[in-house]
Amino acid sequence: MKLKISLLSAAVVVALSACSNTQSTYQQVEPVVQKVEKQYDNILLQKYAGPYDGVPQFDKVTIADLEPALDVAIAENLAEIDAIANNPEKPTFQNTIVALESSGEALDRLFPYYGIWANNNSSPAFRELQGKLVPKFSSMSSKITQNKALFERIQAVYNSDEFKNLTAEEQRITWMRYNSFARNGATLSGDKAKRYAEINLELSGLHSKFGNNVLADEENYVVYLTKDQLAGLPKSYISAAAAAAKARGQEGKYAVTNTRSSMDPFLKYSEEHELREQVWNNYYNRGNNAGENNNRDVISQILKLRHERIQLLGFENYAQWRLEDRMAKAPENAIELMNKVWPAAIARVKEEVADMQAVADKEGANITIAPWDYRFYAEKVRKAKYDLDSNEVKEYLQADKLTEAMFYVAGELFDFTFSPVPEGSVPVFHEDVKVWEVKRKSNGEHVGLFYLDPFARKGKRSGAWATSFRSHTTFQGKTNVLSTNNSNFVKAPNGESTLVSWDDANTYFHEFGHALHALSSNVKYPSSNGGVRDYTEFQSQLLERWLSTDEVINKYLVHYKTGKPMPKELIEKIQKSSTFNQGFSTTEYLASAIMDMKFHMTDPELIGDPVEFEKTELAKLGMPSEIVMRHRTTHFGHIFSGEGYSAGYYGYLWAEVLTSDAAEAFANAPGGFYDKDLGDRLVEYLFSVRNAMDPAEAYNKFRGRDAEVGALMRDRGFPVSE
Repeated sequence: MKLKISLLSAAVVVALSACSNTQSTYQQVEPVVQKVEKQYDNILLQKYAGPYDGVPQFDKVTIADLEPALDVAIAENLAEIDAIANNPEKPTFQNTIVALESSGEALDRLFPYYGIWANNNSSPAFRELQGKLVPKFSSMSSKITQNKALFERIQAVYNSDEFKNLTAEEQRITWMRYNSFARNGATLSGDKAKRYAEINLELSGLHSKFGNNVLADEENYVVYLTKDQLAGLPKSYISAAAAAAKARGQEGKYAVTNTRSSMDPFLKYSEEHELREQVWNNYYNRGNNAGENNNRDVISQILKLRHERIQLLGFENYAQWRLEDRMAKAPENAIELMNKVWPAAIARVKEEVADMQAVADKEGANITIAPWDYRFYAEKVRKAKYDLDSNEVKEYLQADKLTEAMFYVAGELFDFTFSPVPEGSVPVFHEDVKVWEVKRKSNGEHVGLFYLDPFARKGKRSGAWATSFRSHTTFQGKTNVLSTNNSNFVKAPNGESTLVSWDDANTYFHEFGHALHALSSNVKYPSSNGGVRDYTEFQSQLLERWLSTDEVINKYLVHYKTGKPMPKELIEKIQKSSTFNQGFSTTEYLASAIMDMKFHMTDPELIGDPVEFEKTELAKLGMPSEIVMRHRTTHFGHIFSGEGYSAGYYGYLWAEVLTSDAAEAFANAPGGFYDKDLGDRLVEYLFSVRNAMDPAEAYNKFRGRDAEVGALMRDRGFPVSE
């Protein structure tokens, strides 16, 4: 079974689009194992139609089909599990582990549709239905993990003589199965097992409620500007804000939506101090406003239930349980890393604030720098120190050209080509979605499809994310990859180029790194396409480094009007300012990561009001008053809308240590960031292997040694201790 329940509870599974009647050179590979396909009346369960081994039929599905489809798929999956558990034959890798890997196919086909309705095209009708569906996922998960007969068979294979003769990948997926069951209640019985399942059921509903509350605040809090309130805003932002207002029935006004891609540039450029404060409050108070969408009580319930659950398993706290099978191994190791960086980060913030306050005083602003002033005055300091105007940089960052740049990097490093599928030939879940066929550059071999949903809209959750709804495997015949990236750029009016910030361009490359990780897969079994949380961000963070390579800058960072490449002088300014504002970015991130650990290492009875706990604990750390957590507690969806990142947000920093170390390897290579030998090792050990190899071993094979934290400190312009 390839289901990841935690992802569904967090509503982070997204779907791609469907293909029909399109011409392609792709030749379908006949599977090694012939299977009799079950027939279904419900389209959500039917085998995907069309070429490319079939794809989801987004143009034909309706929400009304979702609940009955889920009921059938769950019942079918549980029947498959029972058949495996009750197999009278001796447990073997084939009849137990492989059987589990091949189970749940109907659910796998259902997930893309569910994910799109949850993340890309959400609606009040779906959110109401979601409250009924998520407990069904949770109940199914508990029935599987608490199936004693099944666990005994998995355990028997893990402890068998056969295990010693399995391939490295087969040993790893067997261990992952055993470890997952053992860590998720399989060893419990009686009242403890019953209570464990009850907790999971309660948590599934609370996770969904948390995420939906945040989405409601994103939809409900929009600031509409008039023409006399646009001072300082770039023309591209004004055009996009006008289009956003028109789409919301407010033609003639300008909408600042409650998303990071709209909030961030407004705070950076708007000269309206009071409006900056209003927009800042709207964004950072998501989930903490009065009324039914307040998340304080939801958070308290989540923390108490998580703590109770891990106590049933014999752990002291949730973080201890969560990190046991991560690269960090223990929360103390994650905290040690964060503590190495925190003092340098807040020291840099003091310097940044002093510079900003000096500018504000010189202008006679008569203010003390507050959180809603940070971006605005940081931009002024940037101009003064480096003569660098972020808006000038933005004029060279066209979303379409950045997409071309990503495809160029993929061709040079990964041997991929991306060819657009003719519009109208592939059903998509929104008109903004574009689809490309991915092939091997060297031999034309079909790899899969790449789907891109780049723009913000009502009903789409904020942020940027990547997912796949079909992964590469070979255990039942070779399958192709269906991969997707999702962003929230503010869409320019028709006929105009969508311009993005340097930070957004980095995020664009970041998510494409996740897509390349999926497209590069060369594993045999579905479980090998999973990831270790404090490692899985590494590959995507590393890909960000190619944005600033000369090849990308010279070919694709061209002016949106003149088409001329970014001037050498501007490139030099960007490079010189590469560590600018690192105090802000590092501190806002670390504050979130540290609070994540504190929430999950502290007895919930001692936490009380989570918002007050946030304030108290950050004050103890010496948190600068001019900055808040990147994700304040009441909208910290990474850790409270599911469990994917809970006690795991530190993983971005852990992965960044690997990223900085690997980037130095490329910087020092004979061919730089496009060095052939190092690039081949990158694909072989860091991308194609996915989770079929222990991450520490994989990195060591790539680098020839373990990663060193000094590279991270140098990257951020912080002092490196000997």
